Amino acid sequence: MGRTASIGVDGELGAMSGARNAQANPAAEIEAEIRPDLPWRVASVAPMSDYRLKVRFIDGLEGEVHMSPLLTSPKAGVFASLRDEAVFDEVHLRWGAVTWPGNLDLAPDAMYDDIKESGVSVVVPYED
Repeated sequence: MGRTASIGVDGELGAMSGARNAQANPAAEIEAEIRPDLPWRVASVAPMSDYRLKVRFIDGLEGEVHMSPLLTSPKAGVFASLRDEAVFDEVHLRWGAVTWPGNLDLAPDAMYDDIKESGVSVVVPYED
């Protein structure tokens, strides 16, 4: 049927014969380019003053995201690092989502719905 890994003297799994590593397979090191095509995916983002972002979605919808209510709250949690304007300004896109260093991101679908309705998405702290 199939091969099984051999058990070494110390009880650890041994290497399978014929196993390949990333050096032997350079394609394993390539991160596939994802081309998001859902309308709520963000196409561009730019930081603005007062913890605001200017966003444009792939369908052309544009608006602002106001993060001040979250970032000035004692319930900012992991987002508290964005109070430092230099860190806030490191905003970028990853796979159509607004992202910062430290794997912080915002849900693009919620921003899209808010902006489509009123032109603004206001990010508030999570209520317990």
